[in-house]
Amino acid sequence: MKMLEIIEAGESETTEFKTSLAEWRDVIESISAFSNKNGGIIFIGVGDNCEVIGVDIGKSTIEVLANQIKQNVDPLVYPSIHVEDMNGKQVIVVDVAEYEQKPVFAFAIAFVRVGKSNQKLGSEGIRNLAVNTSKVYWDGRACVDADLKDVDEEKVDWFLKTRFTKRKVAMPSQIRFEEMLMNIGCAKKIDKEVKPTNAGIVFFCKYSQRFIPLRILCARFKGVDISRTTLDSLDCSGTLTEMLEQTEEFIRRNVRLFGFRTPFSFRRIDKLEYPIEALREGVLNALVHRDFEAPSDIRVFIFDDRIEISSPGNFPRGTTPENPLHIPRNPMLCQLMRDIGYIEKYGSGIYFMRDACKDWGITEPEFIVSDIETKVIFRSGGEAVVISEIENLGIELNDRQRNALKSTFTKGFINNKIYRELNGVSDETARVELSQLVEKGLLKIKGKGRSTQYVLIVGE
Repeated sequence: MKMLEIIEAGESETTEFKTSLAEWRDVIESISAFSNKNGGIIFIGVGDNCEVIGVDIGKSTIEVLANQIKQNVDPLVYPSIHVEDMNGKQVIVVDVAEYEQKPVFAFAIAFVRVGKSNQKLGSEGIRNLAVNTSKVYWDGRACVDADLKDVDEEKVDWFLKTRFTKRKVAMPSQIRFEEMLMNIGCAKKIDKEVKPTNAGIVFFCKYSQRFIPLRILCARFKGVDISRTTLDSLDCSGTLTEMLEQTEEFIRRNVRLFGFRTPFSFRRIDKLEYPIEALREGVLNALVHRDFEAPSDIRVFIFDDRIEISSPGNFPRGTTPENPLHIPRNPMLCQLMRDIGYIEKYGSGIYFMRDACKDWGITEPEFIVSDIETKVIFRSGGEAVVISEIENLGIELNDRQRNALKSTFTKGFINNKIYRELNGVSDETARVELSQLVEKGLLKIKGKGRSTQYVLIVGE
């Protein structure tokens, strides 16, 4: 049915008219009422008599309305908001779906749609609504626009074989394909028809972006700020595991590889700027813990001095980066990832990233959590990451010598004066400890007398 035909039919249990945005509080109450019932459409710019009045649309009109909804609706829902041109006038259309996790509150009050009006729910009504509504997470909901034919059987077969290899879960036999999908939470029966769940789509769909606009945007910027100057970029798409692999490949080709050769080892020391395992864990967390109700993309931005991984949604209530309890936003996706070995132990991902960064010789990842997104920042240690690898070979260094090597990696050289100023030591101590670094095969002498410098043996 076209929008004008819906308007001509008048207000109903699923249709509401508002003359202007001055009635924004009533709009938000209707969002609560529709979310708690069967969904509905709110037309802003239409009178009670079905007359199309129109509204003035400014540059930030839709953004302001979206923020008003965000600030006053709990739990946060994401109705579709768009502008329709009707008889030469602009009408804002707010399309609200029934929310499976009820009740939905507006201004701390729960409403429900009864006929053409929104009715407040008392404590008993709220309890009944909550009791009669089973909590269904996003990944467990049916993707109603998809069919089983959209599920790639080869991807499912790969999953089952990998699960057997990693977790020793027996391969299913003598079971129908749809039953097997339902058993692992990737399909469910809706009105006697079996539909893939959202988890089934993002894990096994031939092209999941056809139904769920999930992407990872990767970019390598020149410098330390977001700019138009990108050295490399990639839009990752496909299933969750495919996007994870694409992102890892992008990171590997856009971080530095440092080389070092020492006589204490017959092999050359090659070490990436960052621990790939920690970055992979950061991207994995962004994929399985993101808020799929939000329309934003996951972003992986690489700068000269850091990598930022941003994901829609904040930490679940009661969970913080300092206290990372396992309270999954998408439990089915977590289980599927665990089944194939991507998640070893629930709740250990942040601890793993911290330990991996510490072992690598860089600082622990930083977490910036807001109402709308979670950002994880990995700081580069530069060439200094090679120092931890040197010590792993059994080469002993004191703190002053570590400082000297870090400074040398940055400047390209060090001398007696820089060593003294850096560490606050005497001329003799500087001379002895620099000579030790030469004896250990980490530095070599360049020049003579006062012009003597100590440079790295890198790439030789």
